[in-house]
Amino acid sequence: MPVIRGRTVPSIPGGMAPFIDQRQYAPATDRNRESICTVLKENLPATGTALEIASGTGQHAVFFAEQLAPRTWLPSDPNPIARDSIRSWRAIAALNNLHEPLELDVTQSQWPQVVIDWQQQMGEPVPVIRAIVNINMIHISPWAACEGLFSGASQLLSTGDVLYLYGPFKRAGQHTAPSNAAFDQSLQLQNSTWGVRDLEAVCEVAQSAGFALREVIPMPANNFSVVFHKV
Repeated sequence: MPVIRGRTVPSIPGGMAPFIDQRQYAPATDRNRESICTVLKENLPATGTALEIASGTGQHAVFFAEQLAPRTWLPSDPNPIARDSIRSWRAIAALNNLHEPLELDVTQSQWPQVVIDWQQQMGEPVPVIRAIVNINMIHISPWAACEGLFSGASQLLSTGDVLYLYGPFKRAGQHTAPSNAAFDQSLQLQNSTWGVRDLEAVCEVAQSAGFALREVIPMPANNFSVVFHKV
């Protein structure tokens, strides 16, 4: 559960006016960021912009932007509280390659157009989206979010570009650990449309949207990195 800091600090580095620190903090983010970053370094295109879907607190965005330069990082989230948190993390980090967060909801069919409009507003040179990164979302959202993610990504990415997923998955319909089974049950008790997804079902959605599975990488805490590329 993210912790809201919500305090006033005198100023941001290089800034003149005080601002309200609206950073949220999720401990799991600090625990998994190094292992995720290692996979991203090995799989993301060397240049261009990575669009992060459902950025949450913004901790990943700040860490990845710093570690993955010269790539640029574009965070997004449908939750205004999360976007405020991302802005605070961004302001304090003061990274030139980390953009302001976008309001994106992948269950809405028009979400790719929001990104296209942002690209046009940025002017020349137009930022090219070369990768889409999505961490810990599709199991805490309806299945339509998985479908919408791949459908929109197919409109934004070009051949060879990468879509990266991270989280728990079932394999061949079976949980990979008892803790994941218990987690799945707790998710469905919270919301019947949530749950740990069958990776094979995710791959079917990906294939129908024009993506091929590149690699499935076991990660700590019974999670997986799943790397797709646009064909």
